This record gives sequence, C-alpha cells and structure tokens, in this order.
Amino acid sequence: MRNSLFENMNKQELITQIQQKKSFLCIGLDVDLAKIPTHLLTEEDPIFEFNKQIIDATHHLAVAFKPNTAFYEAYGLKGWKALEKTINYINENYPEIFTIADAKRGDIGNTSSMYAKAFFEDLNFDSITVAPYMGSDSVEPFLAFENKTTILLALTSNKGGLDFQGLKTGNNELYKEVLKTALTWKNSENLMFVVGATKAEYFAEIRKIVPNHFLLVPGVGAQGGNLQDVCKYGLTKECGLLINSSRGIIYAGNDENFVKAAQKAAYILQQEMAQILSK
Repeated sequence: MRNSLFENMNKQELITQIQQKKSFLCIGLDVDLAKIPTHLLTEEDPIFEFNKQIIDATHHLAVAFKPNTAFYEAYGLKGWKALEKTINYINENYPEIFTIADAKRGDIGNTSSMYAKAFFEDLNFDSITVAPYMGSDSVEPFLAFENKTTILLALTSNKGGLDFQGLKTGNNELYKEVLKTALTWKNSENLMFVVGATKAEYFAEIRKIVPNHFLLVPGVGAQGGNLQDVCKYGLTKECGLLINSSRGIIYAGNDENFVKAAQKAAYILQQEMAQILSK
C-alpha cells in the first residue's frame, strides 16, 4: 500500500511535486483496446500492461494520473480489475503521484457516500470528479473525507458545455453560480474545479471567484486547447493548475515503440510547463 507519508496526499505535497518536477502535467489513462498496440492484446491483462508501461515511462514527467472509469467499466469485471491493479501499482511504486478517479459521480447523499467510500477507501484514489447538479448534499459526502480532494465540474470543454453552464441566472452565468455556491459548502477547501482548456478566455473571470483553488484542465492537445493561453489567465503563485492530456500522450504511438512516443509527447509538454514556471 501507499507510503504512509502520502497515504492522504494534501495540497502542499502536490505543490512540492510540481516544484520538484517542474511540471503540472496530468496524464489521462483512457484505455481503449481498439487503440492500444496489438502486441499487448496477447497479455493476460492488456489494459493494465499498457497502463504500467505508460506509467513507468512518464511518472517523472507528470504529477498526476487520471483514469477515466468509463474506459474500465466498459470491459466489465476485467476492466474493473485492471483499474484496481493500476491504482495499486501507482500507489505502491510512485506514491508521490496524485491520483484522480475521473468518474463524474453525483447522486443523493447516501449514494454519494457509497461512491466516496468506493473510490477513496477501497481503491484509495486521492481525488474524484463530481457533478454538482444535485447540489450540496450530493457533494459534501465526498468533501467529508479528510485530505481527499473533490474535483467539481464547473466549465467543461465539450461542445455542448455551454448549453446549461453558460445560461444566465440573474447577472451571472450558471457556471459562476456553481463556483460561488460551492465555496459555501462544508470543507470547500478540499475542492478543485474542472475548467476546460478550450474555454481559455474564461479563466480570468473564474480566477476572480476561486483565486487559490486548483483547476483541473482537460482539453489541451487533441481537443485543441492552448497551454499558453490557459496559463496566462489561470496560473497562480502556487501554480494552481493540473493540465490533463490523454490521447495526445498515451496514443502518440501505436506500435512496439509506443512507450518512447508517449514519453516524448509527455516530455514536450513538461518542458513547455518548466519554461512557464521559470517565469
């Protein structure tokens, strides 16, 4: 299990990792068996083997790994076992890494409590993504876990993200009301927020509401988000950003040299981040 120093990773430990690695890179482990190199399909557990090789090759360049649970649930029990093996492997071998269960849960209070137990206690993730639509009593069960982080969807990078998030409620868009309201919830200091990189122009407004919280930023790379633009408006003195790249790294190559291709893609992003942090 995890080294006791990192049993529950807190914000300062994450900041220390960012400073040491000169990186705020999060790598999304979204494994599709139709996309991984075919030579891995003969392995007993091709999903885990793919993840293991990606993790070993990039852990020194990234501060976080983020499995999207849908890519594991889609394969039933085998997929769930692969997810369990993946998180255990990270916790045992790279305990400094911040782990994110990209599960986007959100349900009534007692159900949320069970989701929280599943991901925080059984699987021992550091954090989980949560949808805010059902309000405080659906999110606070996650926030109740000490030194665990709840990552709330605020402004997403998908095409339809503004269908509801951009609606005006009085003088504010709905996503701004979500941010403001979330800060009033119990243990709100344990919150991060998801803000898509394709909405870079919104970061300045978001930082007026949550100046110090970390933001998890998907959409750099394959979805077209620009790292420089995100950092221009979203960076804080403690960094305050986790930039996620999934397909752009893990599928940078699809042959027997896929690990080297993934490492190179991660290195290019990390070097860009190092330059930004040095300024």
